[in-house]
Amino acid sequence: MVADGSAAQSTKLNCIGVIGLGYVGLPLMFAFNDKGFRTLGFDIDPKKTEALRAGRSYIKHLPDSLVAGLNASGRSDATTDFRRIPEADALLLCVPTPLTPQREPDTSYVSSTAEAIAPYLRRGQLVVLESTTYPGTTRELVLPILEAGGMKEGEDFYLAYSPEREDPGNTSFSTGKIPKVVGGCSRTACDLAASLYAAIVPQVVPVSSPETAEAVKLTENIFRAVNIALVNELKVVYTRMGIDVWEVIDAAKTKPFGYMPFYPGPGLGGHCIPIDPFYLTWKAREFECSTRFVELAGEINVSMPDYVVQRTIDALNERERALKNSRILILGVSYKRDVDDIRESPALTLMEKLAAKGALVDYHDPFTAQIRATREHQGLAGKSSIDLNPETLAGYHAVLIVTDHTCVDYAMVVKHAPLVVDTRNVTANLEGPKDNVVKA
Repeated sequence: MVADGSAAQSTKLNCIGVIGLGYVGLPLMFAFNDKGFRTLGFDIDPKKTEALRAGRSYIKHLPDSLVAGLNASGRSDATTDFRRIPEADALLLCVPTPLTPQREPDTSYVSSTAEAIAPYLRRGQLVVLESTTYPGTTRELVLPILEAGGMKEGEDFYLAYSPEREDPGNTSFSTGKIPKVVGGCSRTACDLAASLYAAIVPQVVPVSSPETAEAVKLTENIFRAVNIALVNELKVVYTRMGIDVWEVIDAAKTKPFGYMPFYPGPGLGGHCIPIDPFYLTWKAREFECSTRFVELAGEINVSMPDYVVQRTIDALNERERALKNSRILILGVSYKRDVDDIRESPALTLMEKLAAKGALVDYHDPFTAQIRATREHQGLAGKSSIDLNPETLAGYHAVLIVTDHTCVDYAMVVKHAPLVVDTRNVTANLEGPKDNVVKA
């Protein structure tokens, strides 16, 4: 994969620096350390680096045993000291790329990280941005910052883009099992990055430029966002017709060609799918292009929490109960099942919307004992999960199943809750009466 005689062949990438030790960066450290590389983790949060040094994981689906293995190898360390940047032969940037309140790209974490490493950048280092972003970020934003000190990409250092494809909690496709796409600002950068990732993944896919690699990640997630929007819209239409959309999808997926099942829900969550379409629509305006199809999908998905709230109001009304002053229990606040990741979770939006209408809202989540502060949902910070048992269930006027954690006893929920609003279809296969279940 690396051309004979290239600088990539002669460059030794023995120490891998990972900047940003979250859901993407920490698994990368595990993967490289497992293949015998020395790994050096950087994060601005001292609680994370201290936890790693003490052998503790702060991400629930990544057990302490993985961190213990990292430390036991003798090849790993974690620090907040960016003066140690020169120790790394390759620097992998895994920092957040959220949206502003105006739904425009917030690349401040990317630029501030590039500015933090620029003073310590040394000759021969490879820098790879992994954060999901719009086409042009690597070349237009990161490259000028790194070259401001006088060094040149392709000669003194090498810059590439390789989008993260992490799926938290997915045991079938961990970091070391997912192919990596790579695009470099120079041929040598691409070769170096490809050679590096080839040591930990089954396949490396080099593309012609970082812009192409950036577009690959957006395309992957926009594909999901658009198809989820489609089934969300079908859910609304079919519900009006008295048709169960989940039954429709289960029957449709028996077709062995030309169909791929996607499932509706209470709204999009996670750090990628709810955000990435807006990165493309923002960048497209620079080229005087409209992205009506993508924007429509975004509008539909963003509207789903309101749909769930209205279904809850209607179900309460049928039981001669107003939403105001009703006690509502949210089941699951993480954005997907069996993880503790609450980023962009529709559950948080639902909690705020229900409370704004006068409901008294609590939650239960076995993976999130307490809601931590987020930029969008400051008012929920510190709220704690309640115990789930027959007595507590009976004390609520409605229970909303928002995240379908597999460890929750849904039969108990249906048996003891006066009203269950099921946004994930997890009650469909339960035995016994379900007259108190409403799908949303």
